[in-house]
Amino acid sequence: MTHTATALDNWRRSSYSGGGDGNNCVEIASSPTRIAVRDSKAPARATLTFPVEAFAPFLEALKGFARKP
Repeated sequence: MTHTATALDNWRRSSYSGGGDGNNCVEIASSPTRIAVRDSKAPARATLTFPVEAFAPFLEALKGFARKP
C-alpha cells in the first residue's frame, strides 16, 4: 500500500504563517517521498503535493515571487 502525504496525520502549521487569528496559515505534512501543503482554514479542499526533492525549489520560487514589486 502506498501512502500519500495527504493521508498522513502529521499536518503542522508553518512557522512563517501570519500571527494573530491565523488567517494566513498554511500547513504541511511529509512522508519519506512527498511533501503536501494545504490551507489551514479549508483542510478538506485542494492539497498541493511535491516530491521531496522539488519542495525546496518550490519555496525558493515563492520567495522570489514575493520579492517582486
